[in-house]
Amino acid sequence: MSNFGERLLTGVLFVLVLLGSIVQSEFTSSILFFVIILLCQREFYGFFKASDIKAQSLVGILGGLGFFLASVIAHQANLKFNTLFLIVPLLFFVFIIELFRNRPNPIPNIAYTVLGIIYVAVPFTLLHELSYYSNYQFGKEYNYEVLLGYFFVLWANDTGAYLVGRKLGRTKLFERISPKKTWEGSLGGALMGLLIGYVNSIIFTGLDTITWMSLALIVVIFGSLGDLVESLFKRSLGIKDSGKLLPGHGGVLDRFDGIFISAPMVYTFLRILSIC
Repeated sequence: MSNFGERLLTGVLFVLVLLGSIVQSEFTSSILFFVIILLCQREFYGFFKASDIKAQSLVGILGGLGFFLASVIAHQANLKFNTLFLIVPLLFFVFIIELFRNRPNPIPNIAYTVLGIIYVAVPFTLLHELSYYSNYQFGKEYNYEVLLGYFFVLWANDTGAYLVGRKLGRTKLFERISPKKTWEGSLGGALMGLLIGYVNSIIFTGLDTITWMSLALIVVIFGSLGDLVESLFKRSLGIKDSGKLLPGHGGVLDRFDGIFISAPMVYTFLRILSIC
C-alpha cells in the first residue's frame, strides 16, 4: 500500500473510532479519552529516554489519568466543585517524590514530569469536559454536540491548511519551526474552519451562531499555534515523529497537536460564558 493510501486508511479508521466512541455513550467517550491520554503521555515521556533527564514517567501518567478520572466522576456525581483545582496538589507531589529518587538532574526531572501532565492530561481533560456543556452551563448531563463541533472545526482547519498550502502555498509561516507551513495554507485552513463553525451553528443549535463562530476562531488560531509548539518540541529534540503507532501519521501526539493549546482556550471561553 502506498504512503498516501496508508495515511488515508489510518485517518478514516481514526475518525470513525473517535466519532463512534463520542456519539455512542458517555462511557465509551470516557474510555476513549482515557486511552488517548495514556498513549500521548507515554509518547511524551518517551521523548527523553535517550537523554540524561529521568522524568517520573509512571507518576506523570498515573497523575494525568487520575486527574481525568476525577473530572469524569465529578461530573457524573454532580459534585459542586471545579476539579481543575485538583491539579495543584498533584503537581507539588512530584517535587516531594523527587526527594526520594536519588537521581541526577532533579530540576529537569521535575520540570518534564510536570510538563507531561500540564501539556497532555490537562488539555484532554478540559476537552472532555466540553461534553458536559449545554445551555451555556457545565453540568452533569452528557451532551456531545460541543465536543463534536470542536473536532469538526479542528479537522477542517487542518484539512484546509494542507490542501490550500499544497496548491497555493508560497509564503513561509514559521520557517524556523516548520518549513512546510505557509501563510496561504493557514488562511485557507482558517476560512474552512470558520465555515464549519457556521455549519455547526445550524446543526448543533444549543449554541448560537456568534458563539459557534467565536469558538471556531479560537480553535483556528490556537490549534495552529499548538501544531507549531509540538513542532518546536520535536525540532529541539531532533526527532521527526512523536511515535509510530499510526501508520502514515506518526505518533498519537502528532495527530492531536492542535488540541493541546486550543482545548484549554475553548474551555476558558465557555467557562466565561457560563458565568456571564
